Amino acid sequence: MIDELPAELHAAVQRHCASGDELAEAQNFKGAIAEYNKAWVLLPEPKDRWDAAMWILAAIGDAAFLGGDIDFASQVFDDVLLCPGALGNTFIHLRRGQLLFDAGNLDAAADELMRAYMGGGAEAFAHESSKYIELLGTRA
Repeated sequence: MIDELPAELHAAVQRHCASGDELAEAQNFKGAIAEYNKAWVLLPEPKDRWDAAMWILAAIGDAAFLGGDIDFASQVFDDVLLCPGALGNTFIHLRRGQLLFDAGNLDAAADELMRAYMGGGAEAFAHESSKYIELLGTRA
């Protein structure tokens, strides 16, 4: 079951995430992760019962991916799958596929990238390196 946060808590979470988004946009990925973590800490336990859990973890993982912290990004994107709504999310499958590809696990990468493609089509790959969608051409 997914619950919505009380309004005040939701506003605080959104403020930290907005700050994280601004820092990520400025390519300050460590600062972005710190802001997203502030939002994460605000979620009451169990954290995965809240509607915000998936998008906070996805933001943390994305900032780690973009900042080159591949091990941390992989861990976060594994954890995000435990959140309701994560399975079938195009962005989550795209990033997981990219991380698996970059780690050399091409079979698992193709599976995740195909899920992203099925959810978002070629448009999901529009701003990503062509190597990821090219893998699908060798597997599909």
